[in-house]
Amino acid sequence: MRVLFLAILMLLSSCGPKEAKVMARYVPERADDFVFENDLVCARIYGKALEGNPTSPGVDVWVKLPGKLVADEWYSHIGEDGQEGYYHHDHGGKDCYKVAVSLGGGASSPLVDGRLRYPATNYRSYEILENEPDKVVFVLHYPEWDADGIPVALDKKITVTPGTYFFKCEDTWTFSGAPGDTLLIAAGINRHSKLETIEEELTLPDRYAIWEKASDQHAEPEDGRIGVAVVMPGADCVRLSPKGTHGFCVKAVRSGEPLTYWFGNCWSKGEVKDATSWFDIVRNQ
Repeated sequence: MRVLFLAILMLLSSCGPKEAKVMARYVPERADDFVFENDLVCARIYGKALEGNPTSPGVDVWVKLPGKLVADEWYSHIGEDGQEGYYHHDHGGKDCYKVAVSLGGGASSPLVDGRLRYPATNYRSYEILENEPDKVVFVLHYPEWDADGIPVALDKKITVTPGTYFFKCEDTWTFSGAPGDTLLIAAGINRHSKLETIEEELTLPDRYAIWEKASDQHAEPEDGRIGVAVVMPGADCVRLSPKGTHGFCVKAVRSGEPLTYWFGNCWSKGEVKDATSWFDIVRNQ
């Protein structure tokens, strides 16, 4: 009987809730951020409360050690005495990446006459379509803005799954009046050209990656390196912006037609120690 009882206990324990390996949520306690992560990587995108400081579609990279989710823990320290910059200090990872007004670590934007035409606002609303321990799918909505005479709106769908350094992104752009009924979309990376952080780059027909020094060290020094990449199957081209501020994949899309790409990052203090290892991961994505 005792053996049977123990067997039943083990069976019941195995039927308990699965440990979450992914998460994504709206963060009202920190200026309407939307944060998302898996067991390897973490990122956030800015919301309405931060518009003007900055108004930017950019993906903010949060580096971390592999194995656990960190965002809720880091955000929980907001407002504590002396802890305003908690996640800018190393607690098994940190925010040492500078987005500013840019694509950051993998956002996208219309490319009109060779220039990126960013949204006029940060994301304004969101939907969580699926929320399971091993998969989260959500959509961020950007209301219509004027992209150099072309009215454009964006629904950005992001899928988060464990065990990968990349997030899947499916953009749906709606617009009218574009020449030829198509619009060039660039998905890319801030090269931090003024800071001269880049040590190595990888440019292939459908992907672009960098290996760089930490671009935001205002809170404390950071000697780790950050790998960032975008992968866009079927891209029309991969190139740098005219002033070298960005590297991006470009593709022409029609209104309402989903554009799929992947964006990701890594930290040299985790399992990806050097540019060669990072670029191998990017090639195989």
